[in-house]
Amino acid sequence: MDSTTEAPRTRRRGAALQAAILEAAWEQLVDRGYGEFTLEAVAARAGTSRSVLYRRWSSRVELLRAAVEHQGTIPVSDPPDTGSLRGDAIALLRAMSEHRVELMVLFQTRLGGFFDESGDSPADLRRLMVGRRAGSMHDAVARGVERGEVEPGRVTDRIVNLPGDLVRHQMAMTLQPVPVADIEEIVDECFLPLLAPRA
Repeated sequence: MDSTTEAPRTRRRGAALQAAILEAAWEQLVDRGYGEFTLEAVAARAGTSRSVLYRRWSSRVELLRAAVEHQGTIPVSDPPDTGSLRGDAIALLRAMSEHRVELMVLFQTRLGGFFDESGDSPADLRRLMVGRRAGSMHDAVARGVERGEVEPGRVTDRIVNLPGDLVRHQMAMTLQPVPVADIEEIVDECFLPLLAPRA
C-alpha cells in the first residue's frame, strides 16, 4: 500500500498533531524543495493521513505558509540581556545569521514555484516568520534608553530595523552566515552612532 495515501494512525491530537505536521512540512520543504512539497508527502512524513491535512489546509500554498509561520514561533536563542545595547545587538544579529541562513538559501533556490503559484513575495514569507520576534531589537533599544545609552528622540523603526536589514542583505548576497567581524562593524559603524546621545 502507498504510504502517501494511508499513513499509520497515531494518538496525537490538537496542538501536538498540528505541530508535528508543520515540522514535517518544514522538513519536506528543506529536504525536497517546493517541487515535491505536497500534502500527501507531508502526511507520509508526519505519520498521519491526507484527510487530516485537508481538514486544516486546502492547498499546499496554505500549508507552506503555516509551516513558515510555525518556524517563526521557534526561538533561535534566548532573548539577550548583556547589559549593553552593543552586546544585545551583536547577540541578536549573530543568532539571526547562524540560524536563518538556511531560510535565505531556501527562499532563493527552492521556492520559485511557490512564489509563482501563490503570488507571495520573499518579504511576505519573512513577515510570517518574524512575526513574534519582531520586537527583539526594539526591546534591546528600549533597555538602552533606560540605561542612557540611547537618545529616545532618535529612535525610529527604520533605525531599529537597520542592522537586521543589513545582515539579511549580506546573507542574501552570499548565502552564507555573516562573519562576526562584519556584524560588529554593522553595529559599531552603522547602528549605534544613529542612536547615541548627542554631545
